[in-house]
Amino acid sequence: MSDITSNELADLKTESHTVRDGTSITYAHLKNEGAPKITLVHSLAMDHKFWIPVIKELRNSAEIIAVDCRGHGASEKAAGPYSLELFASDVADVLEQTGWEKSLVAGASLGGAVALQFAVKFPNRTSALGLIDTTSCYGPTAPDDWAKRANAARTKGLQSMTDFQESRWFSDKFRKDNPDIVQFCIDTFVANDLDSYSATCHMLGGFDLRSNLNELTMPTAVIVGEEDYATPLEMAQVLHEGISGSTLEVIQGGRHLTPLEHPTLIADRLITLARKA
Repeated sequence: MSDITSNELADLKTESHTVRDGTSITYAHLKNEGAPKITLVHSLAMDHKFWIPVIKELRNSAEIIAVDCRGHGASEKAAGPYSLELFASDVADVLEQTGWEKSLVAGASLGGAVALQFAVKFPNRTSALGLIDTTSCYGPTAPDDWAKRANAARTKGLQSMTDFQESRWFSDKFRKDNPDIVQFCIDTFVANDLDSYSATCHMLGGFDLRSNLNELTMPTAVIVGEEDYATPLEMAQVLHEGISGSTLEVIQGGRHLTPLEHPTLIADRLITLARKA
């Protein structure tokens, strides 16, 4: 799994911090004093290693913090219910612990929703915003849709969902050409704590930040895969149209996890955005 392991990044240190409600949050920190600061938040059921291909591209040009959301990765499996405000506060507490007054905050899918909530809650701490394969709301049927997903995980197990997830995560060609990265995602997915996964699903079913988009004034890039069926172009357009001055980019042939499918492109867009901030 040579393309996605922190062992190849000896300078990427994993640390933990106890946030305001007593939960331990794990994060990886790539130090690069004086460089633009970038905070990264992963997709649902992944962890900070999701960002390793992008971090490799940015290692000489940015200082990076990549967080394991509560209930994910090595962070504490705190009891639910969860909320985006809680996840955003976790990120804020980690950044405060690290001494970062502000940074570009970027996320993919779940992480994009967390980044969006962070920007709404802490605009003065958000120098720029990267919204990748994400949304401000999953729509009117979202509570029921996400409840069904949580129930499927409990009744059938996470392993039963992997074929469906694979086809949503990656294009057919990418899956064929990169079995190691696909397997990494499967292994990370099935290792999730069921209670935490369920609480996160219910959180995603219930949030709606559409009315907050016009509050955001920081430089913002909205990026979406052309074939993203989970958070399709229509959702990205709502973000782009709602956030004044934002850019919208559609990645040809990309699906839902473009930071893994197109890490060089994503890294380029993030460092370009960070330098504008």
